[in-house]
Amino acid sequence: MVRYTFLILTCVLLSGIARAQDPQFSQYYSAPLYLNPGFTGITPQQRIVVNHRIQWPNLPQAFATYAASYDIFVEELRSGFGVIATRDKMGSAGWTTTTVNGLYSFKVKLSENLVFSPGISFGYGINGLDRTLLRLEDGLRYRDGQSVDPELNKLGNQSYFDFGSGFIFYNRNLWLGAAFHHMNQPNLSVLGDISRLPMKTSIHGGARIPLYRGPRTISKISYLTPSFIYRQQGPAFKQLDVGINYHIDPVSVGFWYRGKPFEKTVINTIAQDAMIMQLGLYFKNLTVGYSYDFTVSELQTSAGGAHEISMIFEFSAKPVNRSVKRKYRLIPCPSFNSKEGFWN
Repeated sequence: MVRYTFLILTCVLLSGIARAQDPQFSQYYSAPLYLNPGFTGITPQQRIVVNHRIQWPNLPQAFATYAASYDIFVEELRSGFGVIATRDKMGSAGWTTTTVNGLYSFKVKLSENLVFSPGISFGYGINGLDRTLLRLEDGLRYRDGQSVDPELNKLGNQSYFDFGSGFIFYNRNLWLGAAFHHMNQPNLSVLGDISRLPMKTSIHGGARIPLYRGPRTISKISYLTPSFIYRQQGPAFKQLDVGINYHIDPVSVGFWYRGKPFEKTVINTIAQDAMIMQLGLYFKNLTVGYSYDFTVSELQTSAGGAHEISMIFEFSAKPVNRSVKRKYRLIPCPSFNSKEGFWN
C-alpha cells in the first residue's frame, strides 16, 4: 500500500509543480483581460475574445488551455466591466483548473493624450485530478472500471477564491502597464494540506509605429508594433517575451523570442525557451491570429512546440451617447490593427 500511496503522491506533486506557474499565451496582446484587468473596457464599446493553446503536442497528453472573455466600456461611468473564463488541462492524470473572474476598470483621463486605467479582478477557481484516469494495477481491486483503493479517495478537488489587480498608462501610440495576479496566494492542494499558488507579476508595454507620415492619404498604411512582457511568479519563474509585428492591413506577420534572462544552463549560458512566428488577419470587427512556438530549450526534440489561435470580435450594440461630456470620452488604446472610425 505504501508503494501505491507514493505513486499517487508523486502524480500530485508533479501536477502541483506544473501548476506553480500559470498557463500563458504567446499572443498575450490578444488575451487582454487575461493579461491585465486594466485592459477591461478599452474598446469602442464591446468585445468578445476567444483563445486556445495546445502546448507540447508530441507528449502523450498535450497541455491544453482555453479562455473566453467579454467586456464592455460604459462611457457614462468611465468604467469597463468584464468577465473571463479559463480552463487548463494537463497530463495523463487529467489535472484540470477552471476559473471564472469578474473584472472592473476605471478610466482617468490625465491629459488630452494620456489615460490611466487601473483595474481589479475577483475570481473563483477549482482544480484537481480525474481519479478515473488513475489506473494503479498490481492487485488493486476495481469495480465498474474504477479503483476502490481508499488512498485514491483522499484525492479531491480544491476550490478557491482569487484576487488580482493591474494598471496601464496609454495614449494613441504607446502603452505601459503592470498586473498582479493571485495577490491572496490561494491554496491549490487537493490533499487537504497547504500548497499555495505564488503571486504573478507581469510588466508589459508596446507601441504602434506608422511607417508612413506623408501628406497624402493612402488606403493601406504599413506600421510596426513592437511589444514586450516580463513575467515573474514565485522565486523560481522569471521569463521575458519580446518581439515585433509588421502590418499592412489586413495582414500582419510577427517574430518573437521567449527566454529566461536570469536563469543559466549547465554550460553557463542563458536559458532559452522558444522562437515564435505569428500570422494575423484584421477585418472591420474581427481579428484572427495564429502562432507557433518553436521550442529551443532541451525539450525541442520531444515536445513539439505549441499551437495557438486567437479571435477578437468588437462591436457596438448602441450608438455613442452624444450627451456625454467630451472630457469623459477616451482616446483609444493602441491596438495591433487599424480600425477606421476608432483610430481616426
